[in-house]
Amino acid sequence: MDVKTLLLQQWANCLDKEDWFPPLEKVLEGITFEQAIWKPVDGDMNSIWELVCHLLFYEKRLLMRFLGETGNEPQAEDNEATFRLPSETFQNWKKTKQEYFYVHRELEKILAKSEHEDLYRQIPGERSLVLELKSLALHNAYHIGQIVFLCKMQGAWAGKRNF
Repeated sequence: MDVKTLLLQQWANCLDKEDWFPPLEKVLEGITFEQAIWKPVDGDMNSIWELVCHLLFYEKRLLMRFLGETGNEPQAEDNEATFRLPSETFQNWKKTKQEYFYVHRELEKILAKSEHEDLYRQIPGERSLVLELKSLALHNAYHIGQIVFLCKMQGAWAGKRNF
């Protein structure tokens, strides 16, 4: 299996194809606004929505840099700021999810169309596309696990997955 095929598979596993962990699209299916903003009383944990904002920040930044649209890339003072929510409304929760799914799929399209030399070309402010997408896929898997844990803590996780 070549690196592009492997990376496409990992990228799909993060969004809509189950492998060793559930894909984010299925995990977020049916998560209400209240569940999205919920945080445990004890401990310093991010909410589901904050985690999705964090994932969106890094994927959107890579997409904008790859497209040469650095003026449109998201900005944050530090990593902690990438978890910040927009105004807490149901519409904004829905919009965050839709934007994340869109950006993830746009990066997948770029990967699918890339020739071998494109995979290894350095992206301004980043490493190569192949290294950045590999790192983001691992980053996504880590945070998807946190989101699943938050779902389970709220009783919002089916006892037996059907996807």
